[in-house]
Amino acid sequence: MKYIILVPDGVADEPVPALEGKTPLEAAQTPHMDFMAQHGFTGLVQTIPPGMHPGSDVGNLSLMGYNPVGNLSGRAPLEAANLGIDIKDNEIAFRCNLVTVQDEKMLDYSAGHISIDEADAIMKDIAHGLNSAHVRYYTGKSYRHIMVITSDTIPVLKKIMCTPPHDILNQAISAFLPHGNMADILLDQMERSKKILSQHPVTQARIKAGKLPATMTWFWGQGERPRLQSYQAKFGVTGSVISAVDLVNGIGRIVGLNVITVPGVTGYLDTNFKGKAQYALESLKNHDFVFVHIEATDETGHNGDVNGKIKAVEYFDTDVVGPVLMWAKTHPDMRILVSPDHPTPLSKRTHTSAAVPFVMYGKDIEPNGLGGYNETLASKAGLKFSSGEAMIQYFIGKRKA
Repeated sequence: MKYIILVPDGVADEPVPALEGKTPLEAAQTPHMDFMAQHGFTGLVQTIPPGMHPGSDVGNLSLMGYNPVGNLSGRAPLEAANLGIDIKDNEIAFRCNLVTVQDEKMLDYSAGHISIDEADAIMKDIAHGLNSAHVRYYTGKSYRHIMVITSDTIPVLKKIMCTPPHDILNQAISAFLPHGNMADILLDQMERSKKILSQHPVTQARIKAGKLPATMTWFWGQGERPRLQSYQAKFGVTGSVISAVDLVNGIGRIVGLNVITVPGVTGYLDTNFKGKAQYALESLKNHDFVFVHIEATDETGHNGDVNGKIKAVEYFDTDVVGPVLMWAKTHPDMRILVSPDHPTPLSKRTHTSAAVPFVMYGKDIEPNGLGGYNETLASKAGLKFSSGEAMIQYFIGKRKA
């Protein structure tokens, strides 16, 4: 049996007035996901446990079949794992965003989706200027980077209150700066980054080109080195993960999945959708399982981009789900699952904790005959799984659904 999980990150939404009360899933043309719903099993799944922040770390860990409660050490160490950063027992990793703050407000959490090359040039100078015996910076992708602190007070650093920058768009940052015991370490690093960035050639070039500049660093998502049971031990399958995001690839590495690098992946609308499907299907020649993550649906939600989110949904349906369903015609011993990790409503421009629509299709999956795949129809079918872990155990562990 082959198992394919396709994740349109943050695709779940709420009714949008500009779409006459429809969600992007309802407004988009999605014939392949609709086919899965018509011939598969559809409903809602609660991927975010009660009381937990609806981050992509929580949601994707849940969709991989792990209970975030007790297994989540923080977002940053998961991303660090994919960058090959070895977090020691006396170290803690923080996610380091390059952000745009203007007039003391969080204008953009991604510095205008700064390019990988631009960010690399900036982070090299950040590391050169701010690395010390106790602080180290590592370059990730685009606006997403890592800062590691070595300390004998890790429990205290873990408790510093940090806010994801995408949660405070267009708000004054003063109320959301890191606070708590020892937060001054982070505040000092952020303040020192301002001077480096204000004088940086990349900043000057972006301003001249009319693009948003990176004006400072922003820390959040801290945690210690994670420890998770391997995928093979938990589910009895070997597999791969495909994503443009270090977070998702990092979870994959930690649980023993093969991380596949697809040329041209960006995490945005210009990503190589077709390549992700192609590489995923190729990987199933040697493995039982593949987890394919698409970030563009989430990023367009954060940007409040209605048309962009619809495009992302349609690209996902045409270029990812479509080829997988075509492959399934000649490989009947398979199961396919489509589910977001959390909603990212356009009106809120951040994640929420609401249950999300899923659809699974394939061998021994008993259809419940819905007319299509969207939030409204899935809500009518009702809550089928109280957790992502329960859904994946059902999807992989049961011979009949």
